[in-house]
Amino acid sequence: MKIRDGSGYQGLIDRFRTARSDQSLAVLEGFHSLKHALRFGATVIETVTRDAEQLGRLAESLAPDLTGNLGNGATQVPESIFKQLSPVPPATGVISLARRPLFEAERLNKSAPLVLLENPRSHGNVGAVIRVAAAAGAAGVVTTGEHDPWHPSALVGSAGLHFALPVARISETAVEEWPRYMTDRRLIAVDPEGESLKPGSIPEGAILAFGNERDGLSRGLLDAAHSRTAIPMEPGVSSLNLATAVAVTLYAWRLEQPPS
Repeated sequence: MKIRDGSGYQGLIDRFRTARSDQSLAVLEGFHSLKHALRFGATVIETVTRDAEQLGRLAESLAPDLTGNLGNGATQVPESIFKQLSPVPPATGVISLARRPLFEAERLNKSAPLVLLENPRSHGNVGAVIRVAAAAGAAGVVTTGEHDPWHPSALVGSAGLHFALPVARISETAVEEWPRYMTDRRLIAVDPEGESLKPGSIPEGAILAFGNERDGLSRGLLDAAHSRTAIPMEPGVSSLNLATAVAVTLYAWRLEQPPS
C-alpha cells in the first residue's frame, strides 16, 4: 500500500477523469466492482483508496479469497483528492482502472444464450442485465445504440461482473453484422406478441433480443428473428424492467439445464 500525503496529484486526477472516455479502459467504482474484476481475471492497472485500513477490512470480510491481492499496490490519497476522481465517489472508498478484455465473437460459448440489447437507454439497466447474465451463465451480452456498455455507471450496476463474461457494443447496423454471431444460433425476439415463454422455449445457443422499455424491439430486428417469445404477465401489466425480463428469460433456459 502506497500512501501519498503531499501535492502533485493532478496527474492522478487527470488519469482517472480521462479513463472514463477511454475505450480501452474500465473504471471500477467501489469495492464490489474491484472484487469481481479481480476474481474473474481482470488486469487492474491502478487502485486508489481514501482509507487503506478500511479497504483491508472489507477484503477480509467480503472477499477473503482476495486478501493480500485486492489492495496490492493501492495508493491512499486524502479525501479531498479522492472526491475528484469520480462524479459520485463510491462510499466504499476505492476506485480502480482496469484493461477492458477483448471481445472475440468466435470464442463465445456456443451452447449458452447470447443476450442482445437493442438500443438500451440506461447504463444502470445495462449493468443490471450483465449481472443477471453472468449469474445465469449466458454466453455474453452485446448491445446496439450510442451507450457504451462499459460505461462506469454500467460497471457499478453489474458490480464488476463485466469481467465474468464477454460484453461489447456492436454497430447500429447490427442486422448486417448478425451473421458473425448467428452461426448455429437462432435469433429469438422477446416480444409481447410472441408465444408464451415456457420450459423448453429457449433452444441451445439462442440469441435473445430485448428492446428498451419505451420502444421495444425495432421492426428490422423483429423481422429478422426466427421466432418470438413473450413473458406471461397479469392483465394490465404492460412491461417489466429490462433486467427483470432478461432474468426471467435466462432462467427459463437455465432451469432446464443439467446440474453442473
